[in-house]
Amino acid sequence: MPLTGGPVTIERASSARGEVVLRQRGEVYEIVSNGMFLMDTAGGDSERLLARVALAAGARRVLIGGLGVGFTLAEVLAAPDVESVTVVEIEDAVVRWNRGPLAAVNGRALDDPRVRIAVADFRAWLMSRDEAFDAICLDVDNGPDWTVVDSNRALYELDSLWLLRSRLSAGGRLAVWSAAASPAFVERLHSVFDDVQTCERPTVKGPPDVVWVAS
Repeated sequence: MPLTGGPVTIERASSARGEVVLRQRGEVYEIVSNGMFLMDTAGGDSERLLARVALAAGARRVLIGGLGVGFTLAEVLAAPDVESVTVVEIEDAVVRWNRGPLAAVNGRALDDPRVRIAVADFRAWLMSRDEAFDAICLDVDNGPDWTVVDSNRALYELDSLWLLRSRLSAGGRLAVWSAAASPAFVERLHSVFDDVQTCERPTVKGPPDVVWVAS
């Protein structure tokens, strides 16, 4: 029977970054970090768009920063050319929830044999590897100006954008999700990448979600 009333807490987990919570409101699951709403399972259109614009060039090797509720991963796996997907998620609780209650909403995406999961800070993981990917999808915050933790701001600065570019294969694409526009971030993208496009998806309330794709 669907739940009624306010959200019900399924699990609270603590880490060095604070508290992350999985809640359920009716048939919808929500993830909240340190009191900040991050995502839910009500829609997911812009998360799926993130995958589609990154994969438009027919990518085979894909890197995803931020697992969330698994919508972006599921969309990537649905693409016929994809051979391998690496997902970097900093919170092990989020990975556990995707194998548990969230598995039903993302088609058990983590069970796909093409998926490799790494529990790590995304920027630190990038710096420790020299692998190249045909597409990189970045969705670890509510956007470059609305980060989960202050230390994540470095991920959207010029040094990190050059690092991301260096991890793309020839013709590869970087796609970045945001809950709001960021003119300053767009300027930084243009200073690093040859082509930058902005895609928007309307939301029920507030400004549209934004996905930037750079190549």
